[in-house]
Amino acid sequence: MQVGVPVEQFPGERRVALVPASIAQLKKAGFDVLIERGAGTRAGFADNAYQEKGAEIVAGRADVFAADVVLQVRTGDAALMRQGQIIIGMADPLGSPDGVRDIAARGVTAFALELIPRITRAQSMDVLSSMATIAGYKAVLLAADTLPRMFPLLTTAAGTVTPAHVFIVGVGVAGLQAIATARKLGAVVEAYDVRPAVKEQVQSVGAKFVELPLDTGQAEDKGGYAKAQDEAFYQRQREMMGRVVAANDVVITTAVVPGKKAPVLVTADMVRGMAPGSVIVDLAAERGGNCELTRADQVVVEHGVTILGPTNLPSTVPYHASQMYAKNITTFLLHLVKDGAVTLDPKDEITRETLIAQGGEVANARVRQALGLPDAIMTA
Repeated sequence: MQVGVPVEQFPGERRVALVPASIAQLKKAGFDVLIERGAGTRAGFADNAYQEKGAEIVAGRADVFAADVVLQVRTGDAALMRQGQIIIGMADPLGSPDGVRDIAARGVTAFALELIPRITRAQSMDVLSSMATIAGYKAVLLAADTLPRMFPLLTTAAGTVTPAHVFIVGVGVAGLQAIATARKLGAVVEAYDVRPAVKEQVQSVGAKFVELPLDTGQAEDKGGYAKAQDEAFYQRQREMMGRVVAANDVVITTAVVPGKKAPVLVTADMVRGMAPGSVIVDLAAERGGNCELTRADQVVVEHGVTILGPTNLPSTVPYHASQMYAKNITTFLLHLVKDGAVTLDPKDEITRETLIAQGGEVANARVRQALGLPDAIMTA
């Protein structure tokens, strides 16, 4: 079997699906690895590093897509895909289901890693958690670089510098990493999440949990993700949160619901109430933003407040992002290998939940629902 890794074509994408350290594990499982020339260069992995581990460097993109399995960070190049081939990567299946339909039309078997179920045995395959860790870390660094004051408390001969106050909205993996990073930089940190069960996690990394008197009994789905609420709930939430936002120098928002537009949690009026020089980093910018004034991949300054809307922070730390992603995707691929061949088990939850295309059809029930298609049954 051959595994191909192409150069990523998505604008601004610097990550690569495999790093040289992944090659030995795949070769041991019986794969020959083809790497498109320059695939890892932007992430800091030279072609000769892949060759030293036993991979073959190929010049043509079509040569990579001739492989039995193609691994990507973001699935694309549908025109190069061929019937019977296996494609694995991030496909934004719930946010852009039409793209899944295009892939399915090529007759490939495709897997979307965003749909990895949150179960114990799938943790090493969880790309969302891996990339969210990096996003949370980098969001704090962006905020610290933009804020016209320092984060830590300092006592100097020139006087005392008071610490920055940071408010994290949404305490998933990104939020927890943002808390930890802001605390390491010396900030005073508060955090809020619609799921009250995360209070202990917030406190365990040194932040204060902000409690709002809201009914949150149905705020979490079975996979541990926040569920979308009705507009009345968000309106009450915004009213109560306004005072907390105004009291902080930095607000980092991370609240997203898979396949849905991000809820607006920070309104223009709330921004107006913040002190000049304050900073908002909106990690939900790709889904419309948690801040009403956010513009994706733009810096917006309103009422003296700087609002950052980055959409692909993991790509700004491509070396370690690629290292983590490669671990996730390699573990997932090897999960599919039985007796030296890729074998799909319809009874396996990981395989079943991530399969988005098979036999010319959209295979995932959630994606089919988004496209208005009837339910389908996965075949072996």
